[in-house]
Amino acid sequence: MQTYNRTAGFTLIEILVVVVIIATILSITLLSFGVLDNDRVLRTTGQRLAALVEVAQDDAVMQGREFALEFMTSGYRFVEYDALTGQWNEISRDDALRPRTLPEDVEFELYLEDRRILLNDDAMPFEDDEKDVGRNAMDLYAPHLMMYSSGDTTPFELHIVRRYDDQLFIVRGDALGGIEFGAEEDD
Repeated sequence: MQTYNRTAGFTLIEILVVVVIIATILSITLLSFGVLDNDRVLRTTGQRLAALVEVAQDDAVMQGREFALEFMTSGYRFVEYDALTGQWNEISRDDALRPRTLPEDVEFELYLEDRRILLNDDAMPFEDDEKDVGRNAMDLYAPHLMMYSSGDTTPFELHIVRRYDDQLFIVRGDALGGIEFGAEEDD
């Protein structure tokens, strides 16, 4: 009788197939975490902005004051209207409504009444250096998004964009102060 002495084990091809399967699963998992993390930055930025707008809206109604928001390409600041001086001023005594900058590689695109507004890189000055007597403060400085003491706001659509991978997160606000989010434009 003939006996075969066969050792139990895997062939080289079987081991290579298992390695390829594991490498594929790991690469897909790592890529999906990277994409989710990138989307999370845009979503978090939009949700933080919306929460701060709601805080400013509530403050405007409760305090009977006018607040506004100025957008820059890579940041924003809240301002308040001083009825006594007739000028806009940066809010200095409220840490929640302090000026903010966006994460690196993230920019704003602002649309008011379906028109794209060209945003500056830096905040606009509140006063003109040449004290033009014929112009009032509203002509010299005009913020983008108004939050009135009546509870009304300026309707807007804000695109939070990351240019290098064309990711987009949209924040929309209506005239009654409602805010909604989206990842893509609604057609």
